[in-house]
Amino acid sequence: MKAVLSRRLPSAAWVLMLGALYCGSGSGKPPAASRVVHHTSENWVGPPLPKGRVILTDAYGGPHAVDVEVAATDPMRERGMMWRKALPEGKGMLFVFPTEEEHSFWMRNTLIPLDMVFIDGKGSIVGIVENAQPRSLASHSVGVPSKYVLEVPGGWFQKVAIRPGTRAVLQGIDRIAVQ
Repeated sequence: MKAVLSRRLPSAAWVLMLGALYCGSGSGKPPAASRVVHHTSENWVGPPLPKGRVILTDAYGGPHAVDVEVAATDPMRERGMMWRKALPEGKGMLFVFPTEEEHSFWMRNTLIPLDMVFIDGKGSIVGIVENAQPRSLASHSVGVPSKYVLEVPGGWFQKVAIRPGTRAVLQGIDRIAVQ
């Protein structure tokens, strides 16, 4: 009988130690390090996004460069510009999709107004949404297929005369895996 007890005692001690660690705070909740935070939560910290550049041609043929973070996965596209308090001119986010189709966006948890330009797979601007209202669940789309959507500070497209039918050149995007 003693042999059986001595073999079971160490594993029983492990169970007690693990239980003490799990319930150490007395709250019965898992330790903070093991809690999962959703990628759309304000306090979520994700990996740094890949960088690229978009060169847009205005209605008069002039170039306008936008340095972009690239959202090329479902979680990053879903999070997008949520919780950002500012977006300087010349900066933006490029959403890259695996297929060219009609895309729509909302502004849930987005704190700043944004302009959105929808770009097809050939680099043609097929539509623009200007000054999308922050914290809105309204759907924003242009009603035609696109492969890319560029978000920049609200009002920027009007200032630089970007129009549907003008061109966009994407730099550094082809090396980024799209999922």
